[in-house]
Amino acid sequence: MYQVKRPCRSEFVPIRNLQYHVQLWGAPGDGRIPLVLVHGWMDVAASYQFVVDALSHDHFIIAPDWRGYGKTDSGGVDNFWFPDYLADLDFLLDHYAADQAVNLVGHSLGGNVAMIYAGIRPQRIRRLINLEGFGLPVTTPSLAPKRYAKWMDDLKQLHRGELDMRGYDSVDGVARRLMKTNPRLGQDKADWLAQHWAAPDAQGQWRILGQSAHKVASAHLYQVEETLALYRNLSMPVLSVEAADNSLNLWWKGQFTLDEYHERLKQVPNVEIAPIADAGHMMHHDQPEVLAALIEQFIG
Repeated sequence: MYQVKRPCRSEFVPIRNLQYHVQLWGAPGDGRIPLVLVHGWMDVAASYQFVVDALSHDHFIIAPDWRGYGKTDSGGVDNFWFPDYLADLDFLLDHYAADQAVNLVGHSLGGNVAMIYAGIRPQRIRRLINLEGFGLPVTTPSLAPKRYAKWMDDLKQLHRGELDMRGYDSVDGVARRLMKTNPRLGQDKADWLAQHWAAPDAQGQWRILGQSAHKVASAHLYQVEETLALYRNLSMPVLSVEAADNSLNLWWKGQFTLDEYHERLKQVPNVEIAPIADAGHMMHHDQPEVLAALIEQFIG
């Protein structure tokens, strides 16, 4: 099994009526700028362990489990709203870095949260690193009737138990699932991740630590113009990291392309694009050493 080089410690922080689980590496002080790592959809904070281990220097690192993921509860909601992640991050920074700008890294969903949040609170972010937080395809108001219907239909499916997470007979089954999703993931890392990515339920079935309500479609359409206005307000240097595998082609089949994403990035005043070879969307698993080097070079 993978051998951890830099063990973390866990805390539970009261944020907006939730006990937020946060993993911490290193300690504050000595002029250290906090490095905040936020994870993606159906992932957990522990997923960054390989990157943390690959860093050349000691940092004060803060990595939360988003609401409804890992060890952070959801408060019993049956769907999730994107603005809640923004407010949760704001409260988290109040707790750990009230008077200090931080370096912020976000992957996928977390990358989208990071980009939007930094456009709202640019003074709180010193450097921003977006790991394939691409955003979503363009929408039009004409899609609203179907979107609201989809949202309500998904809610009914959730309450009928039709969106429940699949159970696995053992933690080994979870590891095999991780490797099937990401063929680059080695057995040692998969075995380690499985124990943090899932847990046994009352019946002994191992289930992913992501609540089923995350599968419910958003009721609101993605507003590209709103997103671009926030991009234009990013006053800090931004690094957009992209894996060699083109995830947008896989997900959207031409509805939203890498070229379109790059066009949106032109609205960011100070942005660089950094590719990572031999990596897929889970680049923090595939190439943690390369990613760690990019992060440290960019944050200086």
